[in-house]
Amino acid sequence: MSAILIFLAGIGGIIGWWMARQRLASKPWLEVGLAGDAPQMRGSSETKAKLGLGIFLAVVGALFALLISAYLGRMGGADWWGIPIPRLLWVNTVALATSSVALQWAKTEARLDRREMLDVALAVAFVAAVLFVVGQVLAWRQLASAGYVLADNPSNSFFYMITGLHGLHILGGLFVLGRTAIRAGIGPAARVRLSVELCTIYWHFMFVVWLILFAIFAGWANSFVDLCRQLIT
Repeated sequence: MSAILIFLAGIGGIIGWWMARQRLASKPWLEVGLAGDAPQMRGSSETKAKLGLGIFLAVVGALFALLISAYLGRMGGADWWGIPIPRLLWVNTVALATSSVALQWAKTEARLDRREMLDVALAVAFVAAVLFVVGQVLAWRQLASAGYVLADNPSNSFFYMITGLHGLHILGGLFVLGRTAIRAGIGPAARVRLSVELCTIYWHFMFVVWLILFAIFAGWANSFVDLCRQLIT
């Protein structure tokens, strides 16, 4: 329960910080000047798109929070034994981190309207994300070959279900990222600036979720929770 509260608090903090940056929590009636002088306060399509993505990510975060809560609650069962963490997951984590960093780079290039470098950054982000998904599948195959099949014990089932759900979200993001990369290759960088920004926000979020999942599967989160409990008591 402590771990799930920490997770929700972290997600809430990220969303609150993001909304503050988008000026969604500002008070327009306190703004000084004419309405036409503050274009950032209008109900633009950009603001609506970012707000919609923020709501979607909040739902996704709540879903993973529930799964993590069920995972931690089920660990005390007599039929539970831990699943080993394949070393390939470390490589996958680096691949997803590279994809996230490349998208941040692409966001900067889109703002500067540098199409050539934007194409390179988007290509790096896409390829790194594909490597992450392929690496996840290979990690599942390694575990299955070692005898850790889906229905063997609850630990296996949770691992495949949670990592598979995260992988599906990455695949969905890859579809949007691919479309954005194609549009960037045939038009000005400014045309896809919003799409690149949305992809970057989504990718950073999914990377943070993966880091949390990785920490839980590796057992680090339990040590952190125990430390928090000791500090509180």
